[in-house]
Amino acid sequence: MKKGYFHRVVTQTPTRFWINNVTRKEADLSLAAGAVGCTQNPSYVYKMLTNDEEKDYAFERLDKILQSVEDIDLVQETVQRDLVAAVAQKFLPLWEKSNGKYGYVSIQGNPFKEDVENILRNARFNREAGLNIMAKVPVTEDGLKAIEILLSEGIPVNATEVMGVRQALDVCDIYDRVAAGGRTMPSVYFSHITGIFDEYLQNHVSENSIQISPDTLWQAGMIVARKIRRLLDERGSEVGFIGGGARGLHHFTEMVGADCCVTINWKGTAEELIELDPPVVDRYHALVPEGVLDELLDRIGEFGRAWRITGLKPSEYEEYGPVVLFRESFEKAWSEASRIIEQRSRDR
Repeated sequence: MKKGYFHRVVTQTPTRFWINNVTRKEADLSLAAGAVGCTQNPSYVYKMLTNDEEKDYAFERLDKILQSVEDIDLVQETVQRDLVAAVAQKFLPLWEKSNGKYGYVSIQGNPFKEDVENILRNARFNREAGLNIMAKVPVTEDGLKAIEILLSEGIPVNATEVMGVRQALDVCDIYDRVAAGGRTMPSVYFSHITGIFDEYLQNHVSENSIQISPDTLWQAGMIVARKIRRLLDERGSEVGFIGGGARGLHHFTEMVGADCCVTINWKGTAEELIELDPPVVDRYHALVPEGVLDELLDRIGEFGRAWRITGLKPSEYEEYGPVVLFRESFEKAWSEASRIIEQRSRDR
């Protein structure tokens, strides 16, 4: 009997399938399809409160929390932890069976409170929800400081909102610095948000009337991803690579063959790949013509900032265009969930 697409990817390549922002049912489907990890982001509470299958369950959890918590942000943080904990329980057997190699579920907190103190508070709070809970922290100047502290405390980390090469290398430098102290290191990944990076560049090209081949532009995010993976291999880094923010099937299929994980949504991406059942082909090692990279560097300055090792500084990460685009989507969803929670609190 022929194996499903993701099972074949795992068998034939080092690439692994993670799932993003799932409902409980989607978590079950994803695990059956071969998922080995899960990412949840700040839009999760809004998704669950408005999902036809899950909203009754989500409001039940919300109502219980409103009985003892008044602060709206803390209510949402607690609901988020509660809802994600249920998904983490589904991945826990995989975490236990693999001795902590697989089965992590990462949580990223309030996108309006991303200073060091609040990142640490939220990460420690979420870790209470399960052994396989991983703190998801944006790679900004404050985020990097928080990541170093969390690693020194033994807390697993998914360093997210990585758009540029320098951000990924900064995470690796922190890992090496903490590991040099001789401590046993927790699992650490960074998430290169390839799809959002591509979306931002497409918008940037359109808004600024930049003349560039659509075929060249289509490859931008994957070119940065390949460079990051190559640099990690050259330094022998123990930090794991997650590709995220998929905006098309190619954000998974073009990474097949790489030693990495790729996290994708169930609806519109994972389920479609299962239905299409394409051949498992190593696309990661396909050569990129020099002319493609030259055109990107020549035409799009924002691409160069991500691709060059010295293109960005930590003080610039938070306001780098693709990072802002990603964060704004979280801020919108967090605000919408807060509005629903406030109304629910008034109606009690």
